[in-house]
Amino acid sequence: MSARTKPQTPPIIIEQAGLSLGGRELWQGLNLTVAPGEFLAVLGPNGSGKTSLLRALLGLTELTAGSIQIFGGPPAAGRSRIGYIPQQKGFDPDLSIRGRDLVHFGLDGNRYGFSFHGRRTATRVNQAIEAVGAGAFADAPVGLLSGGEQQRLRVAQALLSEPDLLLCDEPLLSLDLSRQQAVSALIDARRRRAGTAVVFVTHDINPILPMVDRVLYLVGNRWAVGKPDAILTSEHLSELYNAAVDVMRLHGRILVVAAGESGPEEQGHHHQAGHKPGETA
Repeated sequence: MSARTKPQTPPIIIEQAGLSLGGRELWQGLNLTVAPGEFLAVLGPNGSGKTSLLRALLGLTELTAGSIQIFGGPPAAGRSRIGYIPQQKGFDPDLSIRGRDLVHFGLDGNRYGFSFHGRRTATRVNQAIEAVGAGAFADAPVGLLSGGEQQRLRVAQALLSEPDLLLCDEPLLSLDLSRQQAVSALIDARRRRAGTAVVFVTHDINPILPMVDRVLYLVGNRWAVGKPDAILTSEHLSELYNAAVDVMRLHGRILVVAAGESGPEEQGHHHQAGHKPGETA
């Protein structure tokens, strides 16, 4: 570091954090610092608190214990520097706003809601729309679009805001393989170009595995964080799940299999990294 370069404040500092919801403890004693430009994948079964972690980072869910700092301050104070891709939920079919209007809110609207105020910056909006391959349906009402089309528009909106921290909650759902690759590449390019930190919740790490710096794995009220090769092992996941788990690498992909005498296929245990048997995204 040169004498003229000032150290950057970490986008996220979590210290001894615990969270309980509905009387159930999701995680406890969580310590995590995310560096500028770091790509962190968050894995774990349904109900392990992945989405709740993002809500806590946004200041929408209060911790039971410990603290979170966003750019050195409370989560709510850092929202203007955060881009957020929420978990996919369909819009009302009667919603008449166009796809490009939804994207435009990333510039002059509230990132967590809708605003119809602000100046038009058509060039930037069009570029964001084209980058996610949404040009063909950008002028259609969002309520009439498919889940995958809506999700591409949400990604464009989040990236258009040029965030310093990007929180992604299953952003690849409903996208085919080629679109998954394209969207993942866009997110990765943003963080490499601008030093944007990325927290990426997913059930399948494979589309983003080459980009991931570290993994945070949540299981029950336990957690582990580290490099993918260190966390995604049979020994480590068996310890986290408190059950026998096999991690296999096939043709560059990671598969997590719950061990059983009759085999993973017969028991229905064959699943992607982070996906617990019998659960859906």
